[in-house]
Amino acid sequence: MKNKKIKALFLATSLFATPLMAATQGVSDDEVKIGGALDLSGIFAPFSVPAAAAANAYFDEVNANGGVHGRKINYIVEDHGYQVPRAAQAANKLINRDQVFAMLLNMGTPQNLAMFKLMGPKGIPNLSPITNARQMVEPPEPWKFAAASSYYEAVTAGMNYLVENEGTKRVCLMILPTDFGSEIEARVQEMADAGSIELGVKIGHKPDESDFTGALGKVKSAGCDTVGLALGVSQTINAISTARKLGMDDLKFYVSAAGFHTVLAKGLMQQGVTGGVFAGAGTQDLEARVNEPAVAEWMEQYKKATGEDFPGTGAILGRSAAELLYRALEAAGPDLTHESFIAAMESLDYDDEISGNHVDFSTTDHVGADEVFISRIDNGSWVLVDTIR
Repeated sequence: MKNKKIKALFLATSLFATPLMAATQGVSDDEVKIGGALDLSGIFAPFSVPAAAAANAYFDEVNANGGVHGRKINYIVEDHGYQVPRAAQAANKLINRDQVFAMLLNMGTPQNLAMFKLMGPKGIPNLSPITNARQMVEPPEPWKFAAASSYYEAVTAGMNYLVENEGTKRVCLMILPTDFGSEIEARVQEMADAGSIELGVKIGHKPDESDFTGALGKVKSAGCDTVGLALGVSQTINAISTARKLGMDDLKFYVSAAGFHTVLAKGLMQQGVTGGVFAGAGTQDLEARVNEPAVAEWMEQYKKATGEDFPGTGAILGRSAAELLYRALEAAGPDLTHESFIAAMESLDYDDEISGNHVDFSTTDHVGADEVFISRIDNGSWVLVDTIR
């Protein structure tokens, strides 16, 4: 009799426990929790700070209109200062303590790779990380989604453009010795091995390095006509302006999406650098498109929400990531699970009027935008010179 009572009690408690155990992390009837581990205080803060602000401004508007299927979006942001240990700590808090449903706009290649160790076992979707490293979608996992083409593809497009149109022959590298810098180095090395370009010196730099005189001396001695940069934003400004002060006026510089920023163009202008800098990125610059109705409307909304007169490149990334998340939540329907959300992500196909690119995913393609936009700096502004599709 006693065993029968215990068995009946176990069955009853199991029936009550099943719905709780089946509940999706970060999802309730009136809220969905989204996490983000960004660099709000380190070398890539010019990207992360406005990205978080723009995303929250977008979510505030969504929430004011009732949310998505009755759920408000709660975006919880943690600062890792572009430090891998802090990124792991931030991810642990967001995933295991805050119990977020997905991660959005995580900053940095090595930081994302560290956080994958926590996201992977739980299948936490990683959306629009602020890095274009191939590892964001390779090897393929159902929960990995990148916003735009990789550094690898952008370097290919950018270097080919410089060879064909700007006379680039010999390339030197000044890079952070991280997974971010390594991908750019790897593609340039492959192009050199294939005979497309010649490779000069490869110089590694620390994230806090600020004196580039010695490195530029090595570049000059190596006879390079072009330098590929994979540094922080302020470091990039410093390196290029130092080159000009040293009289290296004909030296061209190429940056990836990590350097394609309004701050870079304006900062170099303040240092008297008005040209000779090129970028390959998956988005277009906003400044040349301010008269487009959708862009003008968003700029006004952003200014009202943040008090900033002009949204830079980081804000574009944040706003676009927020729209992506909103569209996927809407398409997933009211019964929100990781499975329904991933299926919804793989069904998206739309034009992003703010980033100026086309976004689409599928079951076999988790990269949103495939275009590479080649731009150059002209008197303090980025000018689009080519589009590679």
